[in-house]
Amino acid sequence: MNHQTNLPNPRIFRGWFVVAGAFAITFVGFGCAYTFSSFLESLQRDFGASRGSVSLVFSLAGFLYFGLGIVSGPLADRFGSRLLAVAGMVLVGLGLAAASFAQSLMQVYAAYGLGVGLGMGCAYVPAVGAVQRWFLRRRGLASGLAVSGIGVGTLAMPPLATMLIAALGWRDAYLALGALAVVLGGGAALLIENDPRERGLGPDGDPPRSGPQAQVEGMSVHEAVRSQRFILLYIACLICSFGVFVPFVHLVPYAGDHGVAASTAVLLLSVIGVGSTAGRFFLGGLADRMGRQTALLAMFAGMAFSLAIWLVSTDAASLAGFAFVFGIFYGGWVAVLPAVVMDYFGGRNVSGIIGILYTSVAFGTLIGPSAAGFAFDITHDYTLPILASVAANIVAALIVAAMARNSPAKAPGVLE
Repeated sequence: MNHQTNLPNPRIFRGWFVVAGAFAITFVGFGCAYTFSSFLESLQRDFGASRGSVSLVFSLAGFLYFGLGIVSGPLADRFGSRLLAVAGMVLVGLGLAAASFAQSLMQVYAAYGLGVGLGMGCAYVPAVGAVQRWFLRRRGLASGLAVSGIGVGTLAMPPLATMLIAALGWRDAYLALGALAVVLGGGAALLIENDPRERGLGPDGDPPRSGPQAQVEGMSVHEAVRSQRFILLYIACLICSFGVFVPFVHLVPYAGDHGVAASTAVLLLSVIGVGSTAGRFFLGGLADRMGRQTALLAMFAGMAFSLAIWLVSTDAASLAGFAFVFGIFYGGWVAVLPAVVMDYFGGRNVSGIIGILYTSVAFGTLIGPSAAGFAFDITHDYTLPILASVAANIVAALIVAAMARNSPAKAPGVLE
């Protein structure tokens, strides 16, 4: 095989094209998912539903797109990531299009929840897992750039959705977003490649290793999930996730409840996106230098701190400050977590291990935003959900701190 002909430019490492594909997938997929707050008022009005029951639509989708990594991750390890990523983006588009025809909230559950949930469940873990194999020295940076699409999507897509709703109505707005997911997301998914060895390359563009070391190192899935490191990491992510996704659904209505104009309130999601993008770009690279496990601890602590700011924020300026700080640490968490998994357990089954780990995030996403909505329906106040979110991230930080003290410096068979 002539490897030179396979590379669009021999001076550009092919791994960066894989990063670009993952960026576009996370931009379109999560950007569409995080427009949900823009649709919340329209869905409440048209279907006569409570805030809690409408919030459950987002929670269902989040549960599926994080939880299905347990299936799509191992499939990607075995059959390659590109097919899963393309199919996932098509499903996202079809789900959004189907939601536009819904005649009941239950049909929105089925169309949006299953379409976006199944689609991102197919695409996200395979795309992010593929990026980990292409880098070693700059893994934190590459992972951060790949998932920074989530931050940019959170910045760009909610205002776009709000404009589409104003111009077209919420149904045609969902159709337009569905077309964007298929065309842009599906096209970008073609850039995903599973392993640099298929291009005759090693991680970071180094020459491939030969002999016995040419095999991808790392634990089996069974070995990884039984390890103390994995169990503690799973518990930390599960607890933290009960609170992490509450702002994505409830920050806009919270701002409205405190007298912030709707046009300003929806921009708060974009502020989260700005902070998240900054966190993914800068904290991912910083984690490579300060140690990725230490960085993960800092992300949990930072999210707890920022959610405490939300508790005392009641005007547009203070809520924007909360949104930006929260976005920074949320973005850093999403960037660092896959790289930590690769550090701990190696690349042989990284997508499968990430997929199993993300089931913890799935359960948190399913319960947290909807529970916050139902708590508001009962108390007409967000104090309790926000306090619970702060406490959850403090506990997660303490677990990672304990793991740093007690875990061995290096997992067997894993390159650092």
